[in-house]
Amino acid sequence: MNLKISVAIVVFCSCFVQRLFAQKSYVLNTEKLNKYVKSFNAEDKEGVKNFVPNAESFEWLSRNIPLFDCPDSAIQKVYYFRWWAYRKHLKKTEDGYVFTEFITPANHAGKHNTISSGLGHHINEGRWLLNPAYMEDYISFWFYVDPVHTKSRFHAFSSWIDDAVYNRYLVNQDKSFIQKLLPDLHKDYIRWEQAKQLPNQMFWQYDVRDAMEESISGGRKVKNIRPTINSYMYGNAKALVAMSAIAKNDTLKKIYNKKATELEKLVHEQLWDDDAKFFKVQYEKGGFCDAREAIGFIPWYFNLPRDEAKYAEQWNQLIDTAGFDAPWGLTTAERRHPLFRTHGTGSSCEWDGAIWPYATTQTLKGLSNLLNNYKHHGRMTKQVFYDQFRKYAMSHKFPSLGGKIYLGEYQDEKTGEWLKGDDPRSEFYNHSGFADLVINDLVGLKPRADNVVEISPLIPAGQWDWFCLDKVSYHGKILTILWDKTGTKYGKGKGLRIYADGKEIGRSRDLKKTTAKLI
Repeated sequence: MNLKISVAIVVFCSCFVQRLFAQKSYVLNTEKLNKYVKSFNAEDKEGVKNFVPNAESFEWLSRNIPLFDCPDSAIQKVYYFRWWAYRKHLKKTEDGYVFTEFITPANHAGKHNTISSGLGHHINEGRWLLNPAYMEDYISFWFYVDPVHTKSRFHAFSSWIDDAVYNRYLVNQDKSFIQKLLPDLHKDYIRWEQAKQLPNQMFWQYDVRDAMEESISGGRKVKNIRPTINSYMYGNAKALVAMSAIAKNDTLKKIYNKKATELEKLVHEQLWDDDAKFFKVQYEKGGFCDAREAIGFIPWYFNLPRDEAKYAEQWNQLIDTAGFDAPWGLTTAERRHPLFRTHGTGSSCEWDGAIWPYATTQTLKGLSNLLNNYKHHGRMTKQVFYDQFRKYAMSHKFPSLGGKIYLGEYQDEKTGEWLKGDDPRSEFYNHSGFADLVINDLVGLKPRADNVVEISPLIPAGQWDWFCLDKVSYHGKILTILWDKTGTKYGKGKGLRIYADGKEIGRSRDLKKTTAKLI
């Protein structure tokens, strides 16, 4: 590369980062963030230090994350805790920035201790960071570094990376990154077809390669057709349709539109159990597994199911205590099943019923899509979403350690105990999402390809008198979204208000779906 061009790029990037970090919040300050960070740091032994040690965490978080204020102290605390924990996994390497899953070295990890099983969650969380370099490097690592490494791990687990990459684009509008990546996303999709697609066009997967081993329906050696990988590949195909349109590649757009249409049809035909009213695993030998599992909710993560009452009826199992509703959260298999939690206790990965934040994140995202994008909801309401999300927030503690704030691998549904114990390997397990659920679903900022800001809150009427989400980087602007029932909390007037770079662009008297055009 020409030296003058190289210097120009470095200067541009330096100026961009300086401008980025200079961006400010418009309503909230960092006092609460500072208070939380001090308490998290004080409780942490910090056995591992990566790119941002605890001593620098407040400064880094102040520069990079949206600020959030609400009357529910549990949700607010966990929001900041999850960002604080996420930051622990950021590493600066000779290959750029990457994020880890386990805080300590894992035997099944690849270069830089990276593992791809939670990749979709990592990107959905990280799309809200103000500095885009972290996610851009991390995504690029999986396409250009991991595949040529002796321990390639990209295809070790099922992935919805195309969907996550496109949803990141909807936040930052970086067309050049999409255009650069599109050929490699296309090649990657073909590789999945070659490795996992059956003659009937459905995809199979071992449960361990779904990152869901020791399940009731699966196995480490059986090629079952699962709602997971088939939903992921549908979501990836839909994302490739959208990204092909961005790149003006009509050929790829047509190819992936056909693939998505066919997969949508096949999932309904092959994975819907009309007797159980549930999307289920189909065995390699034929027939459905007789257990309802949380993976049956994943199709809604990608808006795959048809908008019909019989499909929406499946969601009623979510609030059935014989189904998935347990004292500490949503189980990964229905509690009534005779094989519920029979595959070991603590020593092995229990996807036969124990609570996994990974699955809870997927289920809550699917429920959000049901409530936002479908006419048929079954018995699901905003109150159901809020109650289950709050239960998820409340589960971030370790009962036998005096209720210490904690994030681990998987959890007992009755006691809340983390089933790996206080294991340094499992602590701060980066295998799920939380901040994205607050921003994208609870507050309801719905990223779009056009120049419109859409807010669709899932906070029930009368639940909160106020909240504020501030310093959100979106389409090159900094958004502030606030709700103030009386107008006295933030002094900006009553109702829901949307600001871009400090200027009001939209408002509503009520806490409801509201749109505004970016100035």
